[in-house]
Amino acid sequence: MKVDVFTLKRQYEAIKGEIKGPIEKVMQSGGFILGEDVKLFEQEFAEYCGVKYGVGVNSGTDALFLACLACGIGKGDEVIVMPYTYIATTLAISMTGARPVFVDIDEKTYNIDISKIEKAITAKTKAILPVHLYGHPVDMDPLMEIAKKRGLKVIEDCAQAHGALYKNKKVGSFGDASCFSFYPTKNLGAFGDGGMVMTSSEKIKEKLVFLRDYGRKGRYEHIMKGYNSRLDTLQAAILRIKLRHLDEWDEKRRLNAALYTKLFKEKQLDIITPYEAEYARHVYHLYAVRVKNRGKVMEKLQDNGVRTLVHYPIPIHLQEAYKDLGHKKGDFPVSERCCGEILSLPMYPELSEEEIGYVVETLAGIL
Repeated sequence: MKVDVFTLKRQYEAIKGEIKGPIEKVMQSGGFILGEDVKLFEQEFAEYCGVKYGVGVNSGTDALFLACLACGIGKGDEVIVMPYTYIATTLAISMTGARPVFVDIDEKTYNIDISKIEKAITAKTKAILPVHLYGHPVDMDPLMEIAKKRGLKVIEDCAQAHGALYKNKKVGSFGDASCFSFYPTKNLGAFGDGGMVMTSSEKIKEKLVFLRDYGRKGRYEHIMKGYNSRLDTLQAAILRIKLRHLDEWDEKRRLNAALYTKLFKEKQLDIITPYEAEYARHVYHLYAVRVKNRGKVMEKLQDNGVRTLVHYPIPIHLQEAYKDLGHKKGDFPVSERCCGEILSLPMYPELSEEEIGYVVETLAGIL
């Protein structure tokens, strides 16, 4: 048997009849840039997330970057973030001229360790940027309490957590702004790139609308230095259809994760499976386990037809791109340890029980 770590073919086969009409409608309209479907999707996704406004942009990275700008972050500022995430999170901070300040992660959830945040705050700190990694929500109540007490903005990185719940409330509805990616492999993915910033602040929303479209008020009237970062109408039309299925797909991911965990428990393997806190509804963008001798395990799984990936092998503080920050190995030991052991197993809604059983049996034979 062959089991890919991810595939979009099965999802497309299931919904292709639904998306043909909306795609044709956009093609016939010719409104490819900021067309009607963009406005409708912004409204629909904002309602889904429990916020007032959504502003569609061209990627999750730009969502983070423009959200930082809209929250007033710039040169000389510091933003608290964890080093165990995709580099887009910190690049967005750096692109504003601000400096990422790292805080290590909690070893169970892989999210930022709330207990270490206050020690990292300085007079230059402007915001906290929590990442709901792998689809598990950050413990937002104590984080928001710290931010409120210290007068800091909060920008949520929800790129891997579409539909995840923190105490029965959607992630993305807590901070001053929150950012989603619609990269094709996300829980809610487009047929290309795309992103959105969510907010309940009219001031932040209005600034984002200018920032994403050259800072213009009229066709050739520009009131600020903006960017070209607009969600394509075609992608918005596709995402509107997919949004109707998101809860169902997330529930299938949860069922797949539960089956993985049950089978691993029965096998009593030397493996750390994903954790779900009492306050959380994990949506398992990834099913990431921790194993010893990861390289050999991956190689043997591949030999048996099971493809896996590593998210992420190098923490950001040890990336060459951030050597200017002056960090060294050992500065954030939990992140470094997880980077050396984490392994993403196949995970998508259409994964069958038979395939999950094969992955578990194959891994059991290796360990």
